[in-house]
Amino acid sequence: MELTTTALPPSPVASRAATPRVQAIDVVRGLAMVIMALDHIREFWTPTAVRPEDVAHASAALFFTRWITHFCAPTFVFLAGTSVFLYQQKQADRGRVSWFLLTRGLWLIFMEIVVINFLLQWGAYDLILLQVIWSIGWGMVVLAGFIWLPRWLTATLALAVIMGHNALPTIQPVTAATLLPALVYDSPFLYQLTPKLPVLVAYTILPWVAVLAAGYCIGPWFQLPLPVRKRRLRLAGAGVLLLFAGLRFANVYGDPQPWAVQERGPLYTVLSFLNITKYPPSLLFLSLTLGTALLLLSVTEDLPGRLSRWLGTYGKVPMGYYLMHFCLISGGALLWSWLQFGKPFNFSFAQPKDWPAGYQPSLLRAYVVWAAVVLLLYWPCRWYQGYKQRHAHWWLSYL
Repeated sequence: MELTTTALPPSPVASRAATPRVQAIDVVRGLAMVIMALDHIREFWTPTAVRPEDVAHASAALFFTRWITHFCAPTFVFLAGTSVFLYQQKQADRGRVSWFLLTRGLWLIFMEIVVINFLLQWGAYDLILLQVIWSIGWGMVVLAGFIWLPRWLTATLALAVIMGHNALPTIQPVTAATLLPALVYDSPFLYQLTPKLPVLVAYTILPWVAVLAAGYCIGPWFQLPLPVRKRRLRLAGAGVLLLFAGLRFANVYGDPQPWAVQERGPLYTVLSFLNITKYPPSLLFLSLTLGTALLLLSVTEDLPGRLSRWLGTYGKVPMGYYLMHFCLISGGALLWSWLQFGKPFNFSFAQPKDWPAGYQPSLLRAYVVWAAVVLLLYWPCRWYQGYKQRHAHWWLSYL
């Protein structure tokens, strides 16, 4: 599952109408959100017994259907940090910004545990799944303190974590004594909170906090004249992608999974090269995804046409889109499985051995449902965007 960013509350010194938005942020965030839906649809509507990242067995189409969605979560989290900086420049009271980040972060953690898990599991709560909303929430809690630090120090800490966390040892097994460090930086793990309630920690905290802080630190670039901003973003993106290519080719550091020549042929060797680790996000994973995001930010600010307006509509209401898209995807899968197999079946939380007889995965089904979901969400997102522009209720910043 992927994640969302946050809107910030209106400043008393600057109204939404008087505050120009950065088009590139809305467009790139909207693009990530559209792509994100594909991965969630694949999990609910057409899971496969073969893991998409298994280059020894998965098809190239299945691999790329999963791989393209890797760009979503880092882009969301990074731009959430940038949005915090831009809001802070319009708010004279840094304490108010810090308080909002603290309360917003705690609210997102609550939303992950209570609301998102309800939508994903159809109210069953057989498992508490901690994903990107949870990690963004903790990132905002930490950033509530970091905004009081010099920006150079925040940037140094963020880069140190992004570049160095792969050197930290894996914690196995995770026990009550090692739970805290495991939550901070470990690989995904299952922890038995009570005899009947397991917790699956898919997103650990430290690397995602660093991504949020890195986005915050480049916020000043979006106050520069457009040609200067585009040049900086372009050079930074190219530099980060070159770092990815060099480290990945060397095969010595940056990802726990080295690439290798594949017996299936050159195409699958390329897939092995591109097959980087998301949980937790490795240095190479963040280099590839954030480098690409920086390049996209450099070319979408003055992008004209319907496509930019369409993507921007989704990008302006990220939390609303996130909740609505899960309602459509999860609720639709409940209805489809009921009609198809005679009873509701949650594929996203089931093992292949438990799948209904007659089920067959289909990427075509995934792409058709994806197109339908994205299209259906456009009008409610457009309405919600207009509602937020016309109203300044404090609670809108939490939805």
